[in-house]
Amino acid sequence: MYRALLHSIREILTDSYRVILTLFKVMVPAILIVKLLTELGAAELLGHLFAPLMGWMGLPPEAGLIWASAMLTNIYTGIIIFFSTTGTEHWSIAQATILGTLLLSAHNLPVEIRVAQKAGCRVIPQLLLRIGGGIVLSVLLHQFYQHSETLQAVNRVPWVPQPEDPSLLGWTLGQLKTLAWTAGVIVLLLTALRLLRLLGIERLLEWLLRPLLKLIGIAPGALSITLIGMTLGLAYGGGLLIREAERGDIAPADIFAAISLLGLCHSLIEDTLLVMLIGADLSGIFWARLGFALLVIALLSRTLKHPYWQKLLVRSVVPTAER
Repeated sequence: MYRALLHSIREILTDSYRVILTLFKVMVPAILIVKLLTELGAAELLGHLFAPLMGWMGLPPEAGLIWASAMLTNIYTGIIIFFSTTGTEHWSIAQATILGTLLLSAHNLPVEIRVAQKAGCRVIPQLLLRIGGGIVLSVLLHQFYQHSETLQAVNRVPWVPQPEDPSLLGWTLGQLKTLAWTAGVIVLLLTALRLLRLLGIERLLEWLLRPLLKLIGIAPGALSITLIGMTLGLAYGGGLLIREAERGDIAPADIFAAISLLGLCHSLIEDTLLVMLIGADLSGIFWARLGFALLVIALLSRTLKHPYWQKLLVRSVVPTAER
């Protein structure tokens, strides 16, 4: 019993080390590149590029800068810029909800797209899915809210964030804290996955959700990892999917479907609560986002049955044993 426990702990720590190392190899260069691009004004440039599209969603042009900043960095940065942008205090609840949907659909792209690429997905399709999906869903929400005359009242934000430390030291400490938190969560997740398997809960979940999985085209073997990503975040779920891809345990098409679902709908708890701070309504940032993601992945998974589309959307990952 004692030896079996030690063996399990050793396996968990070994797996954790490999996943953390893989993730950090992706995250650290991406974080440094994003910092450089941000200092060079890339967010402002992207903001000007997206400004003309904002009218399609019933948003003013300055929303383009808010979304572009979140794309390069994270949702929290987008929220801070939202509060520092003149005129947002007069937005309607519908506008705040639509902006929140955009922030949730595409944020922290340099890191999250690199994670998707490492798992075996091609970059351009993932970018189009995240950015294009956000635009399509936001346009649909705008039309719905406008014609149904819902959420048209002036938005009242429940909270105003404290400004971040703009110094290089403050930024460095913030990134180190993020990396340390990520490492700790990975260890806990792998421990939880091992317990779920031992207790038979993973198989029970697979059985209960099998009809939904069959509908959207995700393999039962990817269920628990996909659920982790949907509840906690793409970096965590994606990091574990990278491990499965390298082992060859999950087919590339199933990896693509799982990663794409996580791209459109991840961190349903934390990120959703975060975006509610700008006054966004759950009808858009949770229910519409979840339904839209499931519908899109159900359609994409059927496309992946054709070898031609598999080549365009998925790249092969070399198993660890062959390296």
